Amino acid sequence: MSSSNKTFHARSVSLPTRSNPLAAAVEAQLCSLRSSDLNSSISNKLVDLKDLYECVEDFLSTQDGKCLDAVLERSVMLLDICGTIKDVSSQMKQSAQDLQSSIRRQSNEFDAYMSSRKKSCKVIQKCLSDIKKNTNKNNDLVTDVLAEVEAITYVVFESVLSFLSAPKQRSLVSKLTTKSATQQVVNEVTKVDIVLKSKVTDAKEVQKPLAALEMNLQELEDGLEYVFRCLIKNRVSLLNILNQ
Repeated sequence: MSSSNKTFHARSVSLPTRSNPLAAAVEAQLCSLRSSDLNSSISNKLVDLKDLYECVEDFLSTQDGKCLDAVLERSVMLLDICGTIKDVSSQMKQSAQDLQSSIRRQSNEFDAYMSSRKKSCKVIQKCLSDIKKNTNKNNDLVTDVLAEVEAITYVVFESVLSFLSAPKQRSLVSKLTTKSATQQVVNEVTKVDIVLKSKVTDAKEVQKPLAALEMNLQELEDGLEYVFRCLIKNRVSLLNILNQ
């Protein structure tokens, strides 16, 4: 994996903090995500993303209907992608649990786990492709601050997908995380793969990395659930505002 010291830089937006303190609160959360600590885990970034959307909830009430129509339309893809990532994470956790159970039964169903991983990776690649298509779309109807919220949401989502697929290359994720932080979380997924692909004969060698992976996936699943609920709440608020 190539070294990168890049951090995420979205468009700089000058917000009228005195006239619009709600916009300033959103910008503060955006800055927090952009300047994530070197050792900040993906789970922590999901917590920051949840906090961001809680600020967006209040900010939406200050926007006009024309802007919110565009945001409502684009929110569907965010929900779809977040839901897909949740499903993939849940399936990977279930596969890890099934493998642990097979080890306890001494049946060691390594092939079933790797087969499930391949299926998950196909879904992940499709999801990454959808993100790329949407990040390349510009929408002049969306205000700068909401456009930045959407952009950084996709960056966080890609970092989660990169963790789940453990790719050799990074794109948007390199803008949000450093090599050391990414390497740390990627190892939690790849270590199990490496042990299994090495044709290990002692199943005990798999149990420790597998347990660590399951714990990390649980944290990830919890974070994704919080973000998913925030996205749903934001969409409901958008509908309520537009229907007034």
